[in-house]
Amino acid sequence: MYLVDSHCHLDYFGTDEIGPLLDRAVEAGLGEVVTIGTRLSKADQQKSLCQLTRPDISIWCTIGTHPSHVEDEPFMTGDEIAELSQSESVIGIGETGLDYFYGQPEIFSLQQNFFREHIKAAQKTQLPLCIHARQADEDIEMILREETEIGGKFPFLLHCFSSEPDLAKAALELGGYISISGIVTFKKAEQLREILVNIPLDHILVETDSPYLAPVPYRGKTNEPSYVVRTAACVAEIKNIALTDLIEQTTINFHRLFTKAKIG
Repeated sequence: MYLVDSHCHLDYFGTDEIGPLLDRAVEAGLGEVVTIGTRLSKADQQKSLCQLTRPDISIWCTIGTHPSHVEDEPFMTGDEIAELSQSESVIGIGETGLDYFYGQPEIFSLQQNFFREHIKAAQKTQLPLCIHARQADEDIEMILREETEIGGKFPFLLHCFSSEPDLAKAALELGGYISISGIVTFKKAEQLREILVNIPLDHILVETDSPYLAPVPYRGKTNEPSYVVRTAACVAEIKNIALTDLIEQTTINFHRLFTKAKIG
């Protein structure tokens, strides 16, 4: 059973870097990676990266606008986002969500509007929504519950989880998944490790969020998909299971959530 990096940003690497990067990923035991969209205006670029799929590793993508880019990206309706997702390589919507750390209060409402339209696209397509949540837990939960009440359930995951226990609990109640990044290996991430203990194993994914957040012992260096093995090993230790079992379960979870990711 191979490992999956459920969230990376291949478009942040140079074209000459991606081949060797994929070689190292395969050597580390990966079989699939998902390159995540941060601007809907660059959806075609994400799709083109999927053409780098090889017999030994599959590349998928999502399309969406990150909350940090809502001021300079075109506003699209849920129907328009859904239309852009009509490609075999597009297996999810996002990343989208709320970021109140860098954002200014005057654009928080705009972030919320973008977030709601991405949710509508996920409801229409039933493609999983990749959610970025930073210092906005209460509003993330409120919007998830409101939109579920209005438009029905939709698959989603909280990527690079580093929020409070209440948001994890709410996400699981709504059927969502929790994706763990290299943050879990950081010395000061005690709360995340405590939360992870109580997250059901069948609702956990692992990711790099590369080129950011390289796990220990690579912290401070450019992150890459092969490093997800370090994160997986840490999660396995916290969950008190063998690494091979963690790899198998997270890959099963990935395909249960990202149903469009079909190999062969």
